[in-house]
Amino acid sequence: MENKGLFYDTFASEFDKAMNMYDTDKRLKVVFERLFKDGELKGKKLLDAGSGTGWFSRRAVELGAIVTSLDVGENLLNEVKKKCDSIRVVGDVTDLKVPDGSFDCIISTEVIEHTPDPKKAIKEMARVIKKGGVLALTVPNRVWHFAVTIGNVLKLRPYEGFENWVYWGGLSRELQENGFRIVEQFGFHAIPFVSPKLYGTIDYLDRYGKGPLGHLMVNIAVRAEKVK
Repeated sequence: MENKGLFYDTFASEFDKAMNMYDTDKRLKVVFERLFKDGELKGKKLLDAGSGTGWFSRRAVELGAIVTSLDVGENLLNEVKKKCDSIRVVGDVTDLKVPDGSFDCIISTEVIEHTPDPKKAIKEMARVIKKGGVLALTVPNRVWHFAVTIGNVLKLRPYEGFENWVYWGGLSRELQENGFRIVEQFGFHAIPFVSPKLYGTIDYLDRYGKGPLGHLMVNIAVRAEKVK
C-alpha cells in the first residue's frame, strides 16, 4: 500500500511527459478563471494540496499568492522547484502536519482520489483552512470509474496509484459535513479518452456542466467556502 501511495513520486521525472496537457490546461482555467475570482489570491496563504509537478503552484505564485506546495515525495517537489518559487513540503494530504486554520485558500485538483481515504483528505483540508477560506477542488466522477479499468487493460494509462473516485452527491455531502458551503459545483469533460479531434466538442459541452449533464461528466469542480 505504501508503494502505491508513493507511485507518483517514483514517476515524477516522467509525469509531465505522460500527462495530457489539454486536460491540465483545462483544469488550470477551471481553477483560476472560474473557481477563484480576479485578484482573490493576491497576498493569500495558499496550500496546493497534492501539487504534483507544480503547474497549479506556479499559476498561484504568478497571481500573487504565498504558496505552499505539498506532495508525497522530494522527486515531485524537485519538479515544482523548476516551475516556481513556493514553500515545498513533503506530506500526506490525509495527515497534514500543520496547525488548524493555517491557510486562506486551498487548491486540490485530481488529488484526493489518489489517497487511500478521500474523506479523510477532505476532513484534513477543512481543518487547516481558515473560517471564510476558499477550497477549489476538482476530482474525477465515480460514474466514469470503469474507464480506468478499460484504460489499464488496454495499457493506455501509465499510472499505478490509488483510484478511489467519488460521486457528485457524495462529494458535496462530505464537504458540507466538514463545515463547507458549496458556492458552485459543475462538471467538465463530457468524454473520456480525449483526442485532439474531440477537443472542440468537449469544450462546447462544458457549457452544460451546471445542468443535469454536469452530474454525468468525467470531472467535477467545486468552489467551497469554510463557514464553520
